Amino acid sequence: MDFIPYNSALTYHKYPFGAVREGTEVIFRIVLPKSFGCNSAYLRINRDGENFENIPMQWERDEGFSEEWWRVSFTPEKSGLYFYKFCIFNYYSENFITRAFASSGLISCEGGDFFFTVYDKDFKTPGGIKGSVIYQIFPDRFCFSGKEKKGDFTGRNLRDDWGGKPMWNPDPDGRITGYDFFKGDFKGIESRLDYLAGLGVGCIYLNPVFLAESNHRYDTADYEKPDPLLGTEKDFERLCKKAKQKGIDIILDGVFSHTGANSKYFNKNGAFGKGGAYNDKNSPYYGWYKFSEYPDKYDCWWGVDILPEVDETNDSYIEYIKTVLEKWQGLGAAGWRLDVADELPDKFLDALREKVKSTDPEALIIGEVWEDASCKISYGERRRYLQGRQLDSVMNYPFADAIIWFAVSGIAEGFNEKINEICENYPKCVVDCLMNHIGTHDTCRVLSRLGTLDGYESDPVNRYDGTMTAEERERGKKLLKFVSSIQFTLPGVPCIYYGDEAGEGGGVDPYNRGCYPWGSEDEELLAHYRFLGKLRKEHPVFREGSFVPVSSCLGCVAYERQGEGERIMTVANRNPHPIVYTLPSDGFVSLTGETVSGRDLYLEGETAAILVRSCD
Repeated sequence: MDFIPYNSALTYHKYPFGAVREGTEVIFRIVLPKSFGCNSAYLRINRDGENFENIPMQWERDEGFSEEWWRVSFTPEKSGLYFYKFCIFNYYSENFITRAFASSGLISCEGGDFFFTVYDKDFKTPGGIKGSVIYQIFPDRFCFSGKEKKGDFTGRNLRDDWGGKPMWNPDPDGRITGYDFFKGDFKGIESRLDYLAGLGVGCIYLNPVFLAESNHRYDTADYEKPDPLLGTEKDFERLCKKAKQKGIDIILDGVFSHTGANSKYFNKNGAFGKGGAYNDKNSPYYGWYKFSEYPDKYDCWWGVDILPEVDETNDSYIEYIKTVLEKWQGLGAAGWRLDVADELPDKFLDALREKVKSTDPEALIIGEVWEDASCKISYGERRRYLQGRQLDSVMNYPFADAIIWFAVSGIAEGFNEKINEICENYPKCVVDCLMNHIGTHDTCRVLSRLGTLDGYESDPVNRYDGTMTAEERERGKKLLKFVSSIQFTLPGVPCIYYGDEAGEGGGVDPYNRGCYPWGSEDEELLAHYRFLGKLRKEHPVFREGSFVPVSSCLGCVAYERQGEGERIMTVANRNPHPIVYTLPSDGFVSLTGETVSGRDLYLEGETAAILVRSCD
């Protein structure tokens, strides 16, 4: 076939666009050449895991002398992932229209069939986060209040050289047995709330704050206590209260797929007395863990023996975590980011959502999922994160990958299609609160990635520490302004990894977790980020405005956000040379200072323009 019979991204082929609520009528339309001689057509559709249903399509109309349209409607009554294709017949053959014929270039998650998401009729996501900015803080490295630390910190390397190079001293077996702490704390964060408000931040995401042995604190020792280096429960409660007064919510990192081996639950080294699953089969925590040969052989997270896995389907464990959720939300936490959400089973996620939302219906639940979360399969099962009874949204790695690839490669082709794919597959209320990061504690710092054009090399022993030449740093700065302009104008909520906005570079773990450079910030970058934060506050289209692709080719990407009585257009020129871009209509005004003459936008190389136009 040399024609496009169906494109799921176009509303005259499928209406409504994208995911739909239960009970919504969906209209499908295919366009066929009259020369094919179609005498019947069917929509073949099934809910994931169920049998196909063949629904006859009706001839609708002729279009000109060469096309005819066929139409059918279908109303899904239950949430789930629905797969479909079209069967078309003439007197000689049967043909199938699958994703192989789509013009959008989307990649199917299930063979060649199209699919769409149907979500719970009552599903809604918190409104407060939409149109805002998220700020991710690695608590030990953001700000030290200067308050003296009291208590027994034996075995912890407490450093007084704020901004020093993070320590990386693996033993001969590659294990980390000691950690350094720069003493960042709750009071330090509190002292910088005005700074964060000035960036337009409406939500702070804190990496783990629970008592733990390491500086990253993903090896939880006690879910019920904050790490004393960070402060007390009252310090945390005060931080949440002061932040709320400035319009900022605080969400916590929920690390529930594993605990630390040296925790009160497992207690491998006896730091918590004689109890714990490792020492006593009668321990109330014994059933939480998966021993193959007691006590030294047990399931671990990715084989790391200091991180024993828990059985998240264990009723005792689920009930305990419910008390943890309630406690921290009672202290002021406004939601949760769930670590390795794809390793948490449905039973656990269902129970977690029910508890979180019963405590606060507006609490936010964000999951760490690196792939398309609408159709992901993990541990042999199709996941239903975004169908209304588990997550509110996810960390948006597909957007991050698309943005960084475009900035590094200069290849614009396919960019808008990748963005539109997520917008199509996710419920709209999920899209509006996506955590749109371009770097986290798990990745190389974005400045270093861009400065080296992703050309850094690393190995487990000789880790890239983020070092750049002066030329690389300037290139990184220019491209960071470029990519952040895209990040802040796409659907969802941009997330700043602490220090990126101040020009902090850094390589892979632990060098991506350096201290915020108080007193030596890059003022040019800061001013840029403050402008972007202000822009989001001033234009309500960023809350729930639709994403409209315009063009993505020849080193240039353009798209619009439409709604709330205005159109915001972003044009990003990755070419090293200036271009003149022809806008889709008159009336656009540049918010970033570029010259616009009629429909001509004059745009320098490796820069992005943001323009506004009132809706007709």
